[in-house]
Formats: sequence, C-alpha cells, structure tokens
Amino acid sequence: MPVPGGTMAPPHGDAWLRSPVGLGRAVAVLLGVVVVVGLFSIWAGVKVYDVTGTIVTGEAGEAGEAGEAVQRDAVHADSVMAEVGVVQVASLVATVVVYLVWFHRVRINAEVFDPFGHEMGRAWTGWGWFVPVVNLWFPRRIMLNTWDASRPAGTRTSHGLVNAWWVMWTITLFVGRAGFESYRKAETATELYVAVGDVLFADVTGVVAAVLAILVVLRLTRMQNEKALRGPVPPGEPVPAAVRDHR
Repeated sequence: MPVPGGTMAPPHGDAWLRSPVGLGRAVAVLLGVVVVVGLFSIWAGVKVYDVTGTIVTGEAGEAGEAGEAVQRDAVHADSVMAEVGVVQVASLVATVVVYLVWFHRVRINAEVFDPFGHEMGRAWTGWGWFVPVVNLWFPRRIMLNTWDASRPAGTRTSHGLVNAWWVMWTITLFVGRAGFESYRKAETATELYVAVGDVLFADVTGVVAAVLAILVVLRLTRMQNEKALRGPVPPGEPVPAAVRDHR
C-alpha cells in the first residue's frame, strides 16, 4: 500500500536484519545429531527386521533352545529400537525448536532484501509446518521465496537442492507415519516384519532428508551473510574482502 511520499509500505511490516550465522550453525549441528541417531535407528531396525524375518520363515523352530534364543533376541532388538526411538524423538524436538527460530529469522532478513517477494505472512514460518494439508507446500514456498530474495543481486540460483530436500522430507513424513502406526498395531510376526520394513525405509529417507536440510541451512545462511556483508554495492563494484573471506 502506498504511504506519503509515493513509496510502498512493506506488505509484511517492518523488517530488520540480524545475523543468521549462529542459529544456522546450531541447526546444522542439531541436524547432524538427528543423522547420527537416525543411523542408530536404522541399525536397530535391521536387527528387529532380521530376527522377525527368522521367526516368520520358521527357521527358529517351534521349540527348543534355538527358538528361545531367537525370541530373546527379538525382545532385546525391539527394546533397543524403542530406546533409540525415544532419543530420536528428543533430538527431533530440539532440532525443530531451533530450526523454526532460524527459519523465522532468515525469512525476516529476506524481507529486508526484497520486501515484496513473499507470498505468505511471517506466522506461516511456524504454523505452516503444523496445519494439515497446507504443511505439504507452505514451508517449501516460504523457503523458495526466502532463497530467491537472498541470492546475490543479478544472479539466478537453482531450486534443485531445496526441492530435493522437500521431496525426501514429504516421503519421510508419509511413510514414517504409516510405518510407525503399523508397528504400533502389529500383533503377528508377519505384521511386525512388514511394519519394521516400512519404518526402516522411513529412517533411511529421514537421514537423507536431514543431510539435505543441513546443506540447505548452510547454503541459505551463507547467502544471507554474504549479501548482508556486501551491502548495497552498485553493479560492477568489487566485492569487499570481508565477503570474499567468507566464501
């Protein structure tokens, strides 16, 4: 909307520039923890999958010490998987909190760079992840708007990294939800065997999604930091040494 003097008021309110570097590094570290825990979860899932497969195929026998040993292995593997699951949830919750703070900050920074290039309000940087249906595209749309506003002036940056991360995230979301629900409701060895396979697939895609998320966070943080350091440099002017040192 126009304001006195003929200029346009920022559609999302006043924006201020704050460094995303510290938060970006914290998010990257926490996502690294998610990756490590995810790898442990895959290991635990493979153990359950192997033992359950043995029970399903009947290789353990119906009785005897061998059958009892397999049953003990199954209980132990399931217990380890449950314990890893608790750690996995805790690491995800911690990561989500810090990530959302970072996401909100880079969005506001992007409004400083380009006040009119954002389709959604700032509140959607948080709510967009939790509101059903819209959480399938709102966060990606906000990320792309932020990404485009943060790129160096006069350049074009590919959305391939963001799109790859979002595809893996949505796959993890759907498969993981279905897999854990099946795992919770499984009553037979065959049902458990299938459910663990789904959970394993979700863990693998989740690890890949977390690695891609690290790359997205670091790349966007670096773009914003360099753009802020560079300032309103006219076309053709040399890049300040402080910016070159951060590349």
